[in-house]
Amino acid sequence: MPEANACSPNKRIWYTSVLAVFFHFDEHTRYGFPTYSPGLTVLQSRSVRTFVPHHLRGIQTLAGTSEILQDVPSDPSTPFKVRIHEDSFRGHNCETPELDVVVNKAQLLDMYRDMQVMRRMEMAADSLYKAKLIRGFCHLSIGQEAVSVGIHHGLTPEDSIITSYRCHPFAVMRGGSVVGVLGELMGRQCGMSKGKGGSMHMFTPTFYGGNGIVGAQVPMGAGIAFAAKYTGKPIATFTLYGDGASNQGQVFEAFNMAKLWDLPVVFVCENNKYGMGTSVERSSANTQHYTRGDSIPGLQVNGMDIIATRQAAEFARKWTVDDKRGPLLVEFVTYRYGGHSMSDPGTTYRTRDEVQRMRSTQDPIRGLQRYFEEWGLASVDELKVIEKDVKAEIEAAVEEAKASPEPDPQSFWNDIYYPGTEPRFLRGREREEVHYF
Repeated sequence: MPEANACSPNKRIWYTSVLAVFFHFDEHTRYGFPTYSPGLTVLQSRSVRTFVPHHLRGIQTLAGTSEILQDVPSDPSTPFKVRIHEDSFRGHNCETPELDVVVNKAQLLDMYRDMQVMRRMEMAADSLYKAKLIRGFCHLSIGQEAVSVGIHHGLTPEDSIITSYRCHPFAVMRGGSVVGVLGELMGRQCGMSKGKGGSMHMFTPTFYGGNGIVGAQVPMGAGIAFAAKYTGKPIATFTLYGDGASNQGQVFEAFNMAKLWDLPVVFVCENNKYGMGTSVERSSANTQHYTRGDSIPGLQVNGMDIIATRQAAEFARKWTVDDKRGPLLVEFVTYRYGGHSMSDPGTTYRTRDEVQRMRSTQDPIRGLQRYFEEWGLASVDELKVIEKDVKAEIEAAVEEAKASPEPDPQSFWNDIYYPGTEPRFLRGREREEVHYF
């Protein structure tokens, strides 16, 4: 590339535009860093972004980029309007959600508290694992709270969710409890599966797990949606998988059947940039996951802004249930601060500087805090009271779960089959029960 000063003004503008697509220019830090894909490109400085065509700009992934459009009402339940950042959504063969969103203070406080609970619960699980009170697999979602909380607040209580092994927040949001999750992680009777399922196997009437096989939940989610359509129930099924599962053959098979039958299913890719130690660029020829649904339209979303994630969830539900437009593929661009699991330090395939940078610029909780402070919704002291209450709640849940006994070994034979349907050859039965004449 020639020296910038040697170029004509038009060429300098072109070079600047191209660089803006591949580098991050932050008006606060005034430093640039190369992004990992167009999906990771973040907010360019306003002087540079002017020259970048909208379709070339990457998805916005900074937290706290929405703006308020009117004065905040004194009544916490009175709605007011905010505008989501213009680069928070990208559509593929579909329109994008409205940028102007109606919210109220009570809703935002609920989502803030929920995200704090999810963060504190996962941090407690981290400590319990290091204390050897949790054994086996343990996949945490620290940094991805806006996805689980935003989806939950965009759905109805009757809608279904199924996800992968990184499932703890969804288990709580869909009817479980912090005690139930922590108890299950420690193998205690108070656990959501009575201490016999572990980290990847928790369920509620509208939450179908936690699934340990990479990508296997995607066709299962299509099946749940098929059941809803077959029985005529107006419910959506949100079927989540990670970027690491996006190349599984069964994922594309599920896409095909879901579109063939126009099932009320929303396929959700939680793109946290890395599989089990492999970045998306090293495993996928097409890293724009929202475009990979073939004939299924797609939507890419800033997964770090809780207002954007909730708006996307509401949009997706309306698309597939209310408007009956068939399946939709939604990609939430997010980031996990920790390793793939507790056995992974998370710094062998990425730098500590990268993780620290993402923590400082793309924290969904801090982004919502910024809204409260800048919009005058809540004072710092009010937010600290919530944090203090959540901390006490999680500490109490930890002690309650630790005090619960381990399951009786005889109970291991229970809850395998629906009562009365156990086959006679099942282990643990008497000879007379399994002997055939």
